[in-house]
Amino acid sequence: MNSDLPKVLHPLAGKPLIAHVVSAARAIHAEQICIVHGHGGDRVQAALSGKDLVYALQVPQQGTGHALQQALPRLSKAPVTLVLYGDVPLVRAATLQALLKAAGTGVAILTAELDDPAGYGRILRDKAGRVTGIVEQKDATAAQRRIGEINSGIMALPTARLAKWLPQLKNKNAQKEYYLTDLIALAVKDSVPVAAIKADDAGEIQGVNSRAQLAQLERTHQWQQASQLLDAGVTLVDPLRFDLRGALHCGRDVQIDVNCVFEGRITLGDNVSIGAHCVLKDVTIGPGTRIEPFSHLDGAQIGARCRIGPYARIRPGTQLGAEVHVGNFVEIKASDIGDGSKANHLTYVGDASVGRNVNIGAGTITCNYDGATKHRTVIEDDVHIGSDVQLVAPVRVARGATVGAGATLWKDVPPGGLAINPKTQEYRAGWQRPRKPVKRTTGRN
Repeated sequence: MNSDLPKVLHPLAGKPLIAHVVSAARAIHAEQICIVHGHGGDRVQAALSGKDLVYALQVPQQGTGHALQQALPRLSKAPVTLVLYGDVPLVRAATLQALLKAAGTGVAILTAELDDPAGYGRILRDKAGRVTGIVEQKDATAAQRRIGEINSGIMALPTARLAKWLPQLKNKNAQKEYYLTDLIALAVKDSVPVAAIKADDAGEIQGVNSRAQLAQLERTHQWQQASQLLDAGVTLVDPLRFDLRGALHCGRDVQIDVNCVFEGRITLGDNVSIGAHCVLKDVTIGPGTRIEPFSHLDGAQIGARCRIGPYARIRPGTQLGAEVHVGNFVEIKASDIGDGSKANHLTYVGDASVGRNVNIGAGTITCNYDGATKHRTVIEDDVHIGSDVQLVAPVRVARGATVGAGATLWKDVPPGGLAINPKTQEYRAGWQRPRKPVKRTTGRN
């Protein structure tokens, strides 16, 4: 990976590769999850959490069989041990359930048919089609390399047998490593049944050994997620230009334009429309709301039938009521905006409570921070705020009041009436603007 970051911590869809694997194990109710680590183990442990996780150190690293040897003392008494890989993140819980069912009291391995099996171990079968072993690419004969069925490395093994089988592993191979795959031959020797099931999608067993492979896997995963949304009735203008880095729940007739990024937990109500190039993180959006292009929403709750953007920024702690309009280049942070209120142009609203049917003019800002403490602005129902107004918090504008353009408020405004700062305008005839001095250049004959 050419990186200081341990490979299994490189992100796929916004979370570490190994976190996807741990999620799959938890989805099938694993009794315990033992993570075998070497380089960067402290960073791996810091990135994961859970009482079901235990760790085993593998130093030196002498192959997959050697890794399981290190894990053996930490394994629970569960009858089956399932072997997964921290850099093979897309295996599905349903596939793992099928593998466990196929194993029964024996062994089961997950395989796949590949057009180009180069680099993978090949599945060996007898004339009756029974699995007899696995041969690694570097140890395979020319005939064996032509076999298209490959070993994913994912397998289910009887835990009670591991204490006997693992000490029998030898490193007499091209890589001088202890292969986990050699356990299959030991199982056959002991007359333990070996089952093989094939993954429905080869992407499930695809691993990561380079940034190029990680990028390919990202697109594979995003296509899978996009396909699920399409099947559920969501309109994606271009499924190839869509990124989900969390969980997205959509109502009926949701439309999502190109190059949108969804992070964390997002809920979109019925008939929500998301414009191009938007970023949404941990937001809930009510039905009928339209998010215009290039808008960023983070940690907010948006009501029904709102209009947001384009180029709007909604920051954490914001709650918008129904039919709120937030226009271009408007930023809202930690504020509550009541039903029917509008801030359509070039405005900043922070740490504010805004009532219903309030109009906030262009260029208005809440001055909420004094350098040490955030203060709150309160604007009650039916207030009209003119353009270019500064509200110096803490300040309250009472119901029905009007604030004239250009005003600076640092005192509370009573209900009704007009709040302004008196201004004068002068005219000076013949006044000349300052001029820049003329730069002189010199030349040579």
